[in-house]
Amino acid sequence: MDWSQMLQIFLFSLLCLTGSSKAVGELCKDYGREFERVFSVPGDAAMLTSTLLAPNVFNYDTVPYNISWYDPRTGRKLTRKTGKTLVQGKTLWMFNIEMDDAGDYVCVVRTPSQCYKQTTLLIVNQINPEECGRPQNEVEQVLTNTANAFLSCPLSDQIRKVDKYSIQWYKGCERIVEDDPFWDRFTYVSDGQKLLVAQVSPEDHGFYTCTMTFDLEGLSGRISETFVGMVKKEYCLVPKVVEPASKIIKADLGSSFSKMCQVFVLSVGGHCAELFWKTKDDFIPDNVSERVFQESQSEWREEEKKGVWIERQLNFLEVEEEDFYIDYTCMAWSDRGLYSASFTLHPTDPNYLLPIGVLLTSLVLMFTVSVVIYHRFKIDIVLSFRRMFPFLYTNTESDGKLYDAYVAYPHLFGSGASGEVEMFALHTLPQVLEGRCGYRLFILGRDSLPGEAVVDAVEESMWASRRLLLVYTGSTFCSGGQSDSSSDVLEAWKSFERQMAMHRALLEGSLKVVLVELEEITPTQLAFFPESVRHLRERQGAVCWWKSSRTRRTRGLRCGRWGEDEVKEKRGELALPSFSSPSLSSSSHFWKELRYYMPVRGKRTRCPEKNSLLNI
Repeated sequence: MDWSQMLQIFLFSLLCLTGSSKAVGELCKDYGREFERVFSVPGDAAMLTSTLLAPNVFNYDTVPYNISWYDPRTGRKLTRKTGKTLVQGKTLWMFNIEMDDAGDYVCVVRTPSQCYKQTTLLIVNQINPEECGRPQNEVEQVLTNTANAFLSCPLSDQIRKVDKYSIQWYKGCERIVEDDPFWDRFTYVSDGQKLLVAQVSPEDHGFYTCTMTFDLEGLSGRISETFVGMVKKEYCLVPKVVEPASKIIKADLGSSFSKMCQVFVLSVGGHCAELFWKTKDDFIPDNVSERVFQESQSEWREEEKKGVWIERQLNFLEVEEEDFYIDYTCMAWSDRGLYSASFTLHPTDPNYLLPIGVLLTSLVLMFTVSVVIYHRFKIDIVLSFRRMFPFLYTNTESDGKLYDAYVAYPHLFGSGASGEVEMFALHTLPQVLEGRCGYRLFILGRDSLPGEAVVDAVEESMWASRRLLLVYTGSTFCSGGQSDSSSDVLEAWKSFERQMAMHRALLEGSLKVVLVELEEITPTQLAFFPESVRHLRERQGAVCWWKSSRTRRTRGLRCGRWGEDEVKEKRGELALPSFSSPSLSSSSHFWKELRYYMPVRGKRTRCPEKNSLLNI
């Protein structure tokens, strides 16, 4: 700071200290009388505040200034020396007001280059017993009927300036006393700065007075403000924001989206609230040409709930990336305050349901198709797998068995059918299974030693075999009415061989039986089958030669009609089936199925998959 500025401030301070009655008449810029008047009664204090310290007057933050208060009737500058006034910044405090104190008071603000003045009117009311000795103010405060309402003490400016204070409320001329049952609906709040009136009723209409007793720089005083508490029958309570209720809402990128702001207000008549949408930065426009806009506000009353619903919708014509992760706030403004609810827009989660559904459907379809294919081509698949990966199977040569299968077939001694069955058992089976597929078979009569006991040969050969091929027809297990010695021998042999096989298969579990069915079995024929064979046939089925035969059902050998059929056969009236007539190609279904049940040798078989006929 240079010497010229210091000299300017010194002369300004000297002028302020030597001001006289002429200061009131200085050529100051006059802002006239202040609109707000100050009311008081004898004995109370009054606070007069100047409004000259304002940006539209001068820049009081940077320009030095001095404030003085004057009584224009005497031209006297008001100071604390009188013991009745106190100047505190832009405020003039007057204590122990008398009727003669009523009138104008001038505030003068001086700067190094300017001077401003303004007049404030003090009105001192004569004490009126009907007005309870307190100043009357024209201000009104609204109490909402049936609701809880607050009355605010008008002395808020004075309260901020004093050192110590206490507040007392009056209704009419009666003091509102806390903890008094008569005033149980009235509660002092915030050290008395507010008065809570619970469940407002029409009887609460009237004059209310807020009286503050205070201390300020060693001086004591009392100041009061009276106003009208007006009960309104039309009222609006606190708005309740119903929507948006969710904090996070998801939307698809590029899709349209809308969200309703919905507010409910308990009310009786009147307009209750204004709704508007905003983001963190700005309010959302209501121009429908914008990509994001809010519609006009709509209201409808619900008499049952005694309230009004207020709605305003937020619209996105097309959701873009920039719209995500932003808070959108619905704000409800009313005379009860400002209430809001927000949501954040997030992108929807990827739709995994469709691909998962497609995947599961594909898996189920693949599984179903695989099961169908495996069921339909199981034998071909297994045989191909054995041929391609023989090293995965244990070599059967080390299991101590001599034969891959024991072939058991009926011996009907001289019957034409017996010749066909023996042809199949002694020639067809060996030529395909032994000659083309490399299996080793045991056939009683062919492989047994001359003179060897049949019982010993059967028992030992079954022990040395891995499978038992039981070849039969519909008449195999029928006695057919034969009564000669050959029938007894046949029946004894069949019974022993069958019982031995069933004992090994069903009881010991040491021998797996493969049923080879040469002709289609009728229910009548099946009834003559031994229970063990029927059980085995029902449990595991049979490899059916007749399914590939041109003659599916025999009309020859039938149980119970043996003699008649034999006579017809001799006369040439009955056509006997040919068990060697179907294709003997090793790749036919019958031979594949039979090979499927044969033991796995653990190495590549010699059976080629060719569609060729075997000449018999």
